[in-house]
Amino acid sequence: MKAIFGRVAPFLFVLLWSTGFIGVKYGIPYASPFAFVALRMCIAAPLLALFALIFTKKFEITKKIFFQSSAIGLTLHGAYLAGCFYAVSKGLPAGIVALIVSLQPVLVSIFAAIFLKEELNSRKIAGLILGLLGLVIVLAPRITHTSDISWVALIACILALIGGTSGTILQKRYGAGLPVLASTSIQYAMTALMVGLLSLVSEDIRVQWDAHFDFALTWLILVLSVGAILLLFSLLASGSAASVSSYYYLVPPVTAIEAYFLFGEKVSIYGFVGTIITVMGVWLVVAKRTSGVRSL
Repeated sequence: MKAIFGRVAPFLFVLLWSTGFIGVKYGIPYASPFAFVALRMCIAAPLLALFALIFTKKFEITKKIFFQSSAIGLTLHGAYLAGCFYAVSKGLPAGIVALIVSLQPVLVSIFAAIFLKEELNSRKIAGLILGLLGLVIVLAPRITHTSDISWVALIACILALIGGTSGTILQKRYGAGLPVLASTSIQYAMTALMVGLLSLVSEDIRVQWDAHFDFALTWLILVLSVGAILLLFSLLASGSAASVSSYYYLVPPVTAIEAYFLFGEKVSIYGFVGTIITVMGVWLVVAKRTSGVRSL
């Protein structure tokens, strides 16, 4: 059963994570970006705390757990989500947002080799480059038809990339010593505090309780903040940060397919070719070498 989960989990993570962009598309017209993120975290934090009490019969917290969890939360969730939501709200196309934040596998691989002493061999490097190439091919048509890009939105997206990268490294380094449910609850609470304060000082807070917004908020909390995040932490616990982060390359192509069925957005021949190249790149990064086969 564990072996089956290990094989299915990466694909399930990609599928769940990709729906985050769909949730944002549904919900962002009805709420200001930082208020949207803060509200999501305000609900997700006590929900995870309740899960901790139900399944572990305790909510373990020490000074060490608090500070490490807070650092992960402010980067992996706070900076990443706030940057992405703000960029989309300022009109930056989702394709460009996806391209920028999907540079994360490259940065994670470099930093993991430096700080976590993970192996970065020629095979993984080739896979990372191939994955990035496939991603560019998928998104190139949308990027070339875009003009008047907001530099503020672009900077927010870069901050999201840095936050997601550093948060992944911190989770890989400290996550094994943290109680998963309690730690994630603390992460969300600190994210809610940071982004909530940001909302108060930087935007006109707006939340329109509409059926579309209700659905988007519920989906983002249950599927992303609970399901996808816990899957991510499980993958990081059993695999290298570089290998796990390479799955992010698959998110934009999967999102494009979902958008095709849900919103009628066209998928070009570039999308199919780029997706195949991206899958090949991810395989090079995560596939285990068999004995007698040397890396590239």
